[in-house]
Amino acid sequence: MSQDDNARTAGTTATTTTTGTTTTTAPDLAPAPAAGAVRAVRPLWTLGLFRSELLVTLRRWRTLALLGVLAAVPVLVGIAVRIETGDGSSSGSQGGGGPAFISQVTNNGLFLVFTALAATLPFFLPMAVGVIAGDAIAGEASAGTLRYLLVAPAGRTRLLLAKYATTMAFCLLATLVVAASALLVGALLFPLGDLTTISGTRISFAEGLARALLIALVVAASLIGVAALGLFVSTLTNSGIAAMATTVGLLITVQILDQFPQLHAIQPYLFSHYWLSFADLMREPLYWDDLVKNLGLQGLYAAVFGSAAWARFTAKDITV
Repeated sequence: MSQDDNARTAGTTATTTTTGTTTTTAPDLAPAPAAGAVRAVRPLWTLGLFRSELLVTLRRWRTLALLGVLAAVPVLVGIAVRIETGDGSSSGSQGGGGPAFISQVTNNGLFLVFTALAATLPFFLPMAVGVIAGDAIAGEASAGTLRYLLVAPAGRTRLLLAKYATTMAFCLLATLVVAASALLVGALLFPLGDLTTISGTRISFAEGLARALLIALVVAASLIGVAALGLFVSTLTNSGIAAMATTVGLLITVQILDQFPQLHAIQPYLFSHYWLSFADLMREPLYWDDLVKNLGLQGLYAAVFGSAAWARFTAKDITV
């Protein structure tokens, strides 16, 4: 059990017997409340549980490593574009490959934010979220701390909600790390200023920054389906590694299915299908159709797999 887990489960043990000079402690596994008894709901305690889970997650080396990899992607993309355009050519002018914004990066470093988000969203960002979500419950079970976390007054529902809220906070943090890293690298390697939208209109740099923030929020919201799916998988096993591997495997499978034209009938229902619709926020006027479909689809996945995770977790036998 790690130091953070020890600190989090402190207080769940109490002195039970004292014989001579020997004192033993045992888990404070209080008897189940009487039938019909209602446990008092304390919102401040629930917020404290979320804060504790968030701090424990952010202090883990695995989380820091994931954030470090995400921060490195914009650096590598920026350096690659800089090297490619060192002779004065325009990136992406030949072949038309790469993310949609990459040809504009040399003209305005702010476009590196959009390019980095487009490059990380198909795999890197959801993979990181899948690792965190997959480890949420299964990781506690494999570490032997899940039983202690369920001691009163936690409760399974509140613990599950705290885990999901922590995963969602990581979604936002990971997206902002990518955006901030890209903005910094873009400012260092390329000029900044007014920018041209996909529609060809000019907007100010301040409005461009506002749209970059809005795009980052949309990208974070696009990951709530993956977070719910990973949390559900995490309730199915007591192995954190198995849950993480399964979640990432499902993510890769869905991405592959979304590439076959023969499967066009089911592709609009895949959680990754509308991920890159955030590019419509760089149009003038804004185009909302695919964005609304994306957010609605993510909400549907969150509701379905979140409910499945709750049903599984509340009925699960906790033996470790």
